[in-house]
Parts: sequence; C-alpha cells; structure tokens
Amino acid sequence: MSKPMPFSDQGYRIGQAAEKSGVSAANIRYYETQGLLAPAERGDNSYRRYSEAELHQLRFIRMCRAMDMSLDEVRTLLALDLSSKSDCDAACDTLDEHLSHVRERLAELEALEAKLEALRNGCDGTGPSCRIIEALHRRADIETVSEGRAGAVTRVARHV
Repeated sequence: MSKPMPFSDQGYRIGQAAEKSGVSAANIRYYETQGLLAPAERGDNSYRRYSEAELHQLRFIRMCRAMDMSLDEVRTLLALDLSSKSDCDAACDTLDEHLSHVRERLAELEALEAKLEALRNGCDGTGPSCRIIEALHRRADIETVSEGRAGAVTRVARHV
C-alpha cells in the first residue's frame, strides 16, 4: 500500500497541512479568518491547497502561540522583514512587550499561589466540616460582582 501523494506540485490539502505543521485544520481555517495566513488557493475540486511556505508560516504561528503570544503579536512578527534593521527593532519591541505581559502574569500567578496555599493550610482535615469550603463560602458572601464600564467585571467587597 503506497502513501497518498503530498500534492507538492499543487500544494497540500488541509488535513495534510495540519499533520505536517502541527496545527489543527480548525486552527488553520481560524488563522485564515484572522489574517495570519492568506486564504489558501483552491484546487479544481475546491479543496484548499497549502504550499511549503504556508506550512512554514503555520509552524511559525504554532511556535509563537506556544509561547502564549497574542494573535496581534504573531501578526506583527509575521509582517516583519528578516533583513531590515527597523523590523528587527520592532521584533525586539514586540518581544519586550510580551515579556512584560508574561512577568505581570507570573506575579498574578504567584499571588494566586500564596492565596491557595493559605486556603489549603487553613484546613487540617480534623474539623467536623471542611474549612476550605467554609472559607470559600465566607469569601463568596463578602465579595459581590458588579458590572463596570464597558462590560468589565469588577469585584466589590461588601461589608457584612
């Protein structure tokens, strides 16, 4: 039994492109709608066809997304020229902004970790009821959620 031809002269079908790039077919379609990847050319049978260059672009997108970059950050990097000094500066700026975001998120996660550890340490399993669940219920009674400007959710402490 022979393998199906990769259609290298006409490109790869979306399933083949997904397999070769490590990006799901659904994400390939999504990246097309988001402008990260030009809409694929269609063969006579109307199947999408992807070139080697597009496979490379999909792998690039996958790698950036694995580093938790936003679609806008990926879009910025994709638009840059490898040989331009100003584009290199733009790439550095994009990465610096992303690093700043990552550092903010790390600080948020460290604060969350401390809260979770304090919550966990508040229960030794010897009481008649679970102190973790009780603490969560107390906190739910103290905090209410209200809708702020532009639909943003903000937390407001209620004084009980």
